Amino acid sequence: MSADAAVVILAGGDGSRIGGAKPLQMLAGERLIDRALRMARGWSDAVAIAVRDADQAGGVNSPLLVDEDGVEGPLAGLIAAIRFARDIRRPFVLTIAADMPFLPGDLLQRLRITIGESACAIARSGGHLHPVCGLWRVSALDSVEPYLDTGKRSLKGFAEAIGFVAVEWPAKPSDAFFNINDIADLEIAERLAAD
Repeated sequence: MSADAAVVILAGGDGSRIGGAKPLQMLAGERLIDRALRMARGWSDAVAIAVRDADQAGGVNSPLLVDEDGVEGPLAGLIAAIRFARDIRRPFVLTIAADMPFLPGDLLQRLRITIGESACAIARSGGHLHPVCGLWRVSALDSVEPYLDTGKRSLKGFAEAIGFVAVEWPAKPSDAFFNINDIADLEIAERLAAD
């Protein structure tokens, strides 16, 4: 368990492609948000959930952070996550997505070992970056306003602006970074969870 990193679950999306309330969808008898909390609590004793609205978390027993107002997408959750880590005096925050139910158990450890002097370390698998699965230095908060002033809102773009290192995971036999966007994905996840 990490003593210097908080973990924040990004759960602020509207989930329109899955009929709404994505974090509350069931997978293998467990809500996605509860599954994410269980993983997060294995990595840190400082865990929170970033949401746009408290109803998105379904009454879980965890601190809720409200996404940064006026900022769209996961960058809003990242800003709230960094502020949370700063306020509890953790130099790092790991962000994970509520809709990625199979994240590797060594996610935080490998990102922490690899970050070096970079502002963040981002997971990558199968040639694809997963910026929602990143370890961010709290000092990155100083770069948020200048980035927002450019008019950009991309989480990947922010990572590029502040300087990141990518940490590669194998994509096979199954992608640990599989994310659920719609009902078809949820059906695939059920099959993966059963294996």
